[in-house]
Amino acid sequence: MQLESGTVIEASALLFDMDGTLIDSRVVVEKIWKRWCDENGIDWHVVLPRLHGVRMMDSVKMFAKPGMDVDAVFERLYREEVEDLDGIVPIPGAHALLAALPPSAWTIVTSADTVLAKARLGAAGIVPPPLMVTGEIVTDGKPDPEGYLLGAKRLHADPKDSLVFEDAKAGIDAGLAAGARVIAIAGDHPEEIPENVEWVTDLTALRVDGVFGGKVRLVVV
Repeated sequence: MQLESGTVIEASALLFDMDGTLIDSRVVVEKIWKRWCDENGIDWHVVLPRLHGVRMMDSVKMFAKPGMDVDAVFERLYREEVEDLDGIVPIPGAHALLAALPPSAWTIVTSADTVLAKARLGAAGIVPPPLMVTGEIVTDGKPDPEGYLLGAKRLHADPKDSLVFEDAKAGIDAGLAAGARVIAIAGDHPEEIPENVEWVTDLTALRVDGVFGGKVRLVVV
């Protein structure tokens, strides 16, 4: 359900996914993966709906054909994603929202590893937060809630008092499983957001109204 203008949201910690939530890397990621699918006779239409929001190695294991060298596939795709940053831009409103937040109140929880996350954030002009949770830090990636539980812990917050921003089903499921409130960034695909999940089009829809009682107050504009 789309959040209405004037809605007030309070949270002790704000936990942001990266790709599709703070930065738009969809075109780059899909270009690289579609090329690999086409080269190997793998149905891109099967891969695309399941590609976003999970760790790269988890995706490789999911889509590689029997007999493929999983490590070699991962190394190739990973190298291409780290090197190809052309077209990566911030999600509208990301810079303004992050600049208005207390640094101790937010972090990023991403399926990308630290090297890839820093490269993409840098391309979008976003400084990585010091308590960022990346894919290689957790044992189980999204949709497992481990990353969001760790993000809340690093910010000394109860997961139930945390607010997760996501765009992909795996991440939405991870945030809900952690017990957090989840707001989806729908972009141009609101039809992909589960019916029971609150959403906004992008981060320009949110304004920081201050910190009250240790909680950040956001207002939907």
